[in-house]
Amino acid sequence: MIDHPDRLVPLEAVHNFRDLGGYVTSDGRRVSWRKVFRADGLYRLTKNDVETLRPLGLRTVIDLRTAEELSERGTFPIADYPVDFHHFSIIDRTWDMEEARQWADQQSEFLRGKYHLMLQQGGHYVGAALRVIADAQSAPVVFHCAAGKDRTGLVAGLLLSGLGVDDATVAADYALSHEAGERTREWAVTAAPELAERFTTMPAVFRAAHPDSLAGVLSDLRERHGDVRSYCATIGVTDDHWRALEAHLLVDA
Repeated sequence: MIDHPDRLVPLEAVHNFRDLGGYVTSDGRRVSWRKVFRADGLYRLTKNDVETLRPLGLRTVIDLRTAEELSERGTFPIADYPVDFHHFSIIDRTWDMEEARQWADQQSEFLRGKYHLMLQQGGHYVGAALRVIADAQSAPVVFHCAAGKDRTGLVAGLLLSGLGVDDATVAADYALSHEAGERTREWAVTAAPELAERFTTMPAVFRAAHPDSLAGVLSDLRERHGDVRSYCATIGVTDDHWRALEAHLLVDA
């Protein structure tokens, strides 16, 4: 199910736009297709990409990047594709490259720690994103950051786990972002030289998507809170929100 042919939405300049549909939950239901998507930098969408996305009927875009990233690189092209737009900056600034290079041999541990820090500092924004997704009127909805891996991966992990998708599947979905990063790097060589230059200088951990990084965070949350939903309650995602999420995102298998 991870490599389902409908999972990746093929676009020219955005390489990690994926449907979260099809995943099986613990009670045997499945996540609906074409309701909730995860993605990377939607500011790069070309005119052709916008037309490719139009049949999806997107209603809502959730941008998880920093205010500085939005200012420097732009946002989803709302003028060409009107949507409800939400900005929830999970982190105040992007990660320090020199710090990251010191963790070259402990990439999974670095990411696991950073994801916990995201929840400590920006958990209220993670909760806000989940509450938007819980509103059936928001669907189809896409949430994204820059690479669609870390901030986006954390929101996707909590969403899928809270709905009852097993950790191995959640982690495997997260790990697909490594392949997407490679596609982006190859595309940038000819299409986006400035981005290609950033790839040559960024620490390897910025491109890494080790499954145990996210799985470890989910395990940690269960150890501390009992289960993922109990953690999410601390960031404002209530039982009512989960019932709403189940009602419009889950279908019988």
